[in-house]
Amino acid sequence: MARTTVLVEALKRELKARGMTYAAVAKALGMSEASVKRMFARKEFTLTRLDRICDHAGIDFTELARSIGGQDAAVSQLSYEQEKELVENPKLMLVALCTLNRWSFEDILAAYDLGEAECVKLLARLDRLKFIELMPGNRIRLLVSRAFAWLPDGPIQRLFKAQFQVDFFRSRFDKEGELLLLANGSISKASAAALVARLRRVAAEFSAMRAEDAGIPAAQRQPVTLLVATRPAWSPEYLRKYRRGASPVRVVAASRGDMRTPA
Repeated sequence: MARTTVLVEALKRELKARGMTYAAVAKALGMSEASVKRMFARKEFTLTRLDRICDHAGIDFTELARSIGGQDAAVSQLSYEQEKELVENPKLMLVALCTLNRWSFEDILAAYDLGEAECVKLLARLDRLKFIELMPGNRIRLLVSRAFAWLPDGPIQRLFKAQFQVDFFRSRFDKEGELLLLANGSISKASAAALVARLRRVAAEFSAMRAEDAGIPAAQRQPVTLLVATRPAWSPEYLRKYRRGASPVRVVAASRGDMRTPA
């Protein structure tokens, strides 16, 4: 029973990291929200339901099960206050992004204009935030899960929308490794839910690739920023005055490689 409790708590953390509510889980399972809450409270899951929840949320069940054996490496997201600290200290955020991409102490010093003492101080702060473990010889052990993500509408995402999104889209997206897709269409609520689930799986696959390639030297890895978004019932502001009925679904999936800072 203790192991079941740990597994359910790990599942709740992964769902929270993806912005998945009990209501969303209920809709995916075809159950009432009250029933889902009761299922989580009692920790009573059939394997079929557990598999459907993981599939809908884009969670790798193998990685979820593995995480219960190492609770020090199960951080799926930072708190609002911790993200705010990163936003207010750009160098700390830079080093956090580097460690998230499994860069070594030497990799960071080689790529950025940071002194050894300054870099150690920043790493020590990340250690206190439980983001990494700073070990002897300035070796770095990452303490976040493969599914780590920034808080939905948290300080990091708000910073991106306020300052970085214009720069991100300042590209033709026609270089190797770049992609921008824009699609509009009217689909059913069931299809829209399935689309969201599939996009979550794409994000989960990206996280898995990041972890699997961690053993490759940093110089041989290309920093990539993946942005996935979908908005139902949305239309451009300049067209809204002509609107009578419901607007179509808009989907944007963009990826840019070879950026100056890892993400």
